[in-house]
Amino acid sequence: MMNVTLPFEDRRHAGRVLAEKLAHYRGRPNLLVLALPRGGVAVGFEVARALGAPLDIFVVRKLGLPGHEEYAMGAIASGGVRVMTPLSGLTVSPEAVAEVVAREQAELVRREQLYRGQRPAISLGGRTVIVVDDGLATGASMRAAVLAIRQQHPAHLVVAVPVGAQDTCQALRDEADEVVCAASPEPFRAVGLWYEKFPQTSDDEVRTLLEEARREHALSAQSRPAKGERNKEERAP
Repeated sequence: MMNVTLPFEDRRHAGRVLAEKLAHYRGRPNLLVLALPRGGVAVGFEVARALGAPLDIFVVRKLGLPGHEEYAMGAIASGGVRVMTPLSGLTVSPEAVAEVVAREQAELVRREQLYRGQRPAISLGGRTVIVVDDGLATGASMRAAVLAIRQQHPAHLVVAVPVGAQDTCQALRDEADEVVCAASPEPFRAVGLWYEKFPQTSDDEVRTLLEEARREHALSAQSRPAKGERNKEERAP
């Protein structure tokens, strides 16, 4: 397994590095890459491109601790899934939790409508699904995504990130069929420390990458011979 040099240049570079760790999935039937918006989409774009797989989004929202929003007290995902993280020595009132959940649910719906438009989500049943983000700190968002994706019965579920906290990557191995953390530096502290450029991803960038991924995958599919034609080519002298 190759060594990973940190920091990554940016999310696109991190995605190319991660794709090398996932090369054994290239060519697998019914393969799908799911990216967690917004930061995971640039990473997922490069993974999907390298593996020749379609790219879709899976929207998850972190539930920030009131007054300390950068600290995740849980996460919600499409399909009504909610995951709460134990808060050591901290208590949050049910009313405060409900207010955060309502706000993040509204943002989740907004993002799904904005990024997907009229296109339905790709069915996950029976597929090999690789769910990608730009990194794992507490893992609350990824755990919510995994639980929600499991409800749709994929055949095989892989969690893949360029960089993640060692204990978080390890804990997720109980939830997914495979976990690929390209790098797990210690001490970890924060995802953004392991990138030279880590700007906030815009909605426009997400939409542009999704559109480009759809266009590239459609062109790639058109250029591949159909199964029957492949068989004819293989039998030809």
